[in-house]
Amino acid sequence: MSLKTQRKSLILAAISAATVDGKSTVSSRELLQATPVSPATLKRYLEELVRDGLITRTGSARATRYRLATAPTLPSAAESREVAASGFPLSLASRKLLSYLGQPLAVRSPVTYQRQLVEHYVPNESCLMPREIAASLAVEGRMQGQQPAGTYARKVLESLLIDLSWSSSRLEGNRFTLLATEELFKRGTEGNDSDAIMLLNHKRAIEFLVDAVPEFGLTKPVICNLHSLLMADLLSDPSALGTVRTKVVNISDTVYVPTQIPDLLQEMLERIVHQARLIKNPIEGAFFLWVNLAYLQPFEDGNKRTSRLATNIPLLLYNCAPLSFLDIDARDYAHAMLGVYERLDVSLAVDLFAWTYRRSIKKYGVIAESFGGPDPFRLKYRDRLTKAVQLVVRDGRNLQDAVREVQLPANDQEKFCSILHIELSALTPENCARYYLSMRCAEDWITQGRRQ
Repeated sequence: MSLKTQRKSLILAAISAATVDGKSTVSSRELLQATPVSPATLKRYLEELVRDGLITRTGSARATRYRLATAPTLPSAAESREVAASGFPLSLASRKLLSYLGQPLAVRSPVTYQRQLVEHYVPNESCLMPREIAASLAVEGRMQGQQPAGTYARKVLESLLIDLSWSSSRLEGNRFTLLATEELFKRGTEGNDSDAIMLLNHKRAIEFLVDAVPEFGLTKPVICNLHSLLMADLLSDPSALGTVRTKVVNISDTVYVPTQIPDLLQEMLERIVHQARLIKNPIEGAFFLWVNLAYLQPFEDGNKRTSRLATNIPLLLYNCAPLSFLDIDARDYAHAMLGVYERLDVSLAVDLFAWTYRRSIKKYGVIAESFGGPDPFRLKYRDRLTKAVQLVVRDGRNLQDAVREVQLPANDQEKFCSILHIELSALTPENCARYYLSMRCAEDWITQGRRQ
């Protein structure tokens, strides 16, 4: 943004502020006090703004006054809508934020990245989400009992793959319907357009999350690999996959300009991950990651979709219901992000997050409940069962060899062998993701007569 454009924006903002304060018009003398320009420069810019139709002028000489052509005003809370387009209730703070964002871009002051959102945050002392909301959601969303990290997500994986892939892609303008997404995943074939590629990339990235997070936790390499999976074949430069950007990024329809300093991007990404790792409440940790990754814009493209999937990392680690951003209107999501970008205001993001997460809790709670209680034996040998299925289906080993290779205690081998046989008999392309097998691999194994 040029200096001239910035100064014109400041003049427009000063006129708007005067109007909001109750004045119908403003004089050039008042504008001189409110903007860092000389009288001659102000006069020239005012002429241009009048000519461009952005402001109107009345009177002459010392009685000359200016007003915005559209005369936007900030409506009172009572005049603001109380429910978002998605259907969730708006807090008073969110309504005020939406009033600000409803103004023309020319009136909103240009801003860039502010590192204090991370630097001034003290894990477990500071909070972005109100403590009572975060505490309530953590109780509502957590799986009962002591289970290994990722158990909840694995239980609902088939539904999660479709829900989160479709919801996240739709927020990026993807044209696939939910049914078409499900059919694409069942086919297991590569897409031939960017929308199909986006969805299949989401599926792979979610499978990676469920596999990698219980083993590696929340780390920068996990975040970067997440980005590389989401943006594979969608970026013109393959070296930009999973790599902090060195190119300039601009965001449309906002006055926010992300930082363009690679060293700062590297530093802040590391600090965001470090801070999030220390947060004990998984809801606050998820919200912190979501907001800060999107705000920083560390990658060349795909930042918001990376932030959405990364939000699930703390939830996976604490066995909370996953978040799939169900039923969110794209305008509400955009406004929530703009509030952070332009005002460091998370009020709308809090309202949106709490509402959509409760929807996820209800949906995945019902799905998890339908499976009944977990089998302690299966949980004990979950990873070895996965390995044994892979050895049989992907590597062509027979059942007995697979059991020997996973090295079980002698008194558990017979029961394990029986469970493995049941799982292999029930394996289909529609349920193979829980064993990290591609649908094509499962299909080939079935077609070849389920070799064992």
